[in-house]
Amino acid sequence: MARTVGEVMTSEVVEARRETSFKDLARLLDRHRISGLPVVDHDDKVVGVVSETDLLRRRRAERPGRARVRRLDTLAPPRSARRAATAGHAPTAEELMSTPAVTVHPEQRVADAARVMERHRVDRLPVVDEEDRLIGIATRRDLLRVFLRTDAEIRQDVTDDVLARAVGLPPGVVTVSVRDGMVTLEGQVEQHGDIPLALHLTWRVDGVVGVVNNLVCRAAPAEDTRRPARHA
Repeated sequence: MARTVGEVMTSEVVEARRETSFKDLARLLDRHRISGLPVVDHDDKVVGVVSETDLLRRRRAERPGRARVRRLDTLAPPRSARRAATAGHAPTAEELMSTPAVTVHPEQRVADAARVMERHRVDRLPVVDEEDRLIGIATRRDLLRVFLRTDAEIRQDVTDDVLARAVGLPPGVVTVSVRDGMVTLEGQVEQHGDIPLALHLTWRVDGVVGVVNNLVCRAAPAEDTRRPARHA
């Protein structure tokens, strides 16, 4: 059913230290063709994230007169930064990074991680263990792969994992149809509580973008609410 961040994350992470220089950060981003990387301390705990945007923003601040921005593979510290480096004040990852870092844990669902990305408007999430040590990185591309599932795969999961295994419905009771990730459930169930459970679990299946509920509960026999006849 729902996949976790730990299943899709990249374990080999390009990282920086607090003291990593502007120039070395630019080289790392260009060499590995990435747009950002986590910054860790001496215990490998994530303290921030540096992105390509952070570097370009710093460069523009150093050179406000230049509106033209070059690619990172041609970036070099501006003249003012080189003078600062001579004085021992070169920009470092600690100065450039965004902090606190937005992180996730490996056991979190991919869908939840995607919501975190959207909420914080970030393109990557460092994955940390219970002690906040870096163990991987999850990017938008990693998460997107989970949602690029075929309708047949989604239907199989809903039929087998949700309806049969989790809800316990007999085969054929509910008809499942899927089109472009939109799942339609249709049929009659014995227990009214099976309907919200089936809907909730179907939403959790990877690749599902919406659920149409055409489920009904078999009507229970109407109770006779008439008062009994009184005998004289």
